[in-house]
Amino acid sequence: MAIVLRSDRVIFRFSGPDAHRLINDVVTGIMPMSAEEPASLWALLSPQGKILAEGLAAHAEDALWLDVHTSVADDFYKRMRMYRLRAKVEIDDLRETHRLGFASEPSHLAHKDRRGPITLGFRIIAPVEATTDWPTDDTAYHTARIANGILHQGNDFPANDTFAHDIGMDILDGIDFVKGCYVGQEVVSRMKHRGTARRRPVIVSGITAPAGTPVIAGGREAGAIGQVVDGKAVAILRLDRITDVTAATVDGKPVTLALPAWATYQFGEAVTEDAE
Repeated sequence: MAIVLRSDRVIFRFSGPDAHRLINDVVTGIMPMSAEEPASLWALLSPQGKILAEGLAAHAEDALWLDVHTSVADDFYKRMRMYRLRAKVEIDDLRETHRLGFASEPSHLAHKDRRGPITLGFRIIAPVEATTDWPTDDTAYHTARIANGILHQGNDFPANDTFAHDIGMDILDGIDFVKGCYVGQEVVSRMKHRGTARRRPVIVSGITAPAGTPVIAGGREAGAIGQVVDGKAVAILRLDRITDVTAATVDGKPVTLALPAWATYQFGEAVTEDAE
């Protein structure tokens, strides 16, 4: 079984008696309590509700292991040390000692990569010395996630630019709507209860343009495409601007739009109050 290196992700380990409480009180997701649970989707938000970091969290060896994109690793580490205050938590930056991979079967320290109804194999964590023969071409992983309408920070959108609802975290079990306050919780709650989420993930096919190119619908820009693999990408689009799915273009060329299988939203939906 091949384990594919995901070189754009890094790992942080949170241990100590207050580790679970700290993470649970700061990020959006439902934090796992045991090694038998699948990895949990989460995001660290700004007070304005924008995603500063996102990834998966898993429980193993009496610790929580969180991965983030390399582009936000320094900021994430800095913020989590600040939120720690006097809590009994050790935060280990594992960039020099561990690597993260993707596989279809468990190996090493493995947890299911499950996002709502979607399972993307297993997230694998191993010491650097055990990863020297891991293939570095992660195209298969990105092909799978794009086909399922899954967006990743760093690959598809930058930090501090996107709401949790924009990437479907409310549908993909990335938000705990029951627990108490966390950073950005008021914005997330308002978007849920007022139904103000107007930008959502859409799968775009037939692309010949690079990531970041706008999707034009009805003569107006509806959003932009993320990472492109084999002519497909996931875009965060304004649903209210998609009134004719057959008339969308990217870089002046026609493309096909499709909703992810897990979507609970529809093209053409409008909201009564704008989200920022």
